Amino acid sequence: MITSDIILRDITLDDLDSFYTLNHPSRKFHELNGPYFKKRSEEELKEYCKSLKSKILYKDSALYTHSQLIALKDSNQIIGQVSFYWVSKETYWLDIGIVIFDENFWGKGVGEMALKLWINNVFITHSEIIRLGLTTWSGNLGMMKLAEKLGFQLEARIRKARIVNGEYFDSVSYGILREEWTL
Repeated sequence: MITSDIILRDITLDDLDSFYTLNHPSRKFHELNGPYFKKRSEEELKEYCKSLKSKILYKDSALYTHSQLIALKDSNQIIGQVSFYWVSKETYWLDIGIVIFDENFWGKGVGEMALKLWINNVFITHSEIIRLGLTTWSGNLGMMKLAEKLGFQLEARIRKARIVNGEYFDSVSYGILREEWTL
């Protein structure tokens, strides 16, 4: 798979059924994507999709600036999502995130391609941003390797901060400065 095989795009009304299916509580990605947080139930996911529908219909700008879907360029099939949230507006610091919903695309470089596109997009469209962070947990070795491969520096390890299946894991935070990123 090459970079031109995927795109980042806004969610549309036509995506909502696929989005629901791909985010179902039974999906495998939940085991790695913040498994220490409570998962949405099927009913909560249905309600979330209803709220997405409303935001799409009313063109809620936050929906389109804080996240994008990862889709296959040829078929427009959704395979994941990238996002960001403010850690500190005062110091121009965002954290970014990624999830590949469809496990058939794990280990194929999609996450790397999508995050490169997303980081470029965030730095270009938010000229005030000085740094980006990426936080994961020590049980998600793939995300840790990806952060390092993209040039993020390990900046914090909070020991035994996450519990997954009764076992303690560390919270790990990475960061990259604008001047360290090559657009």
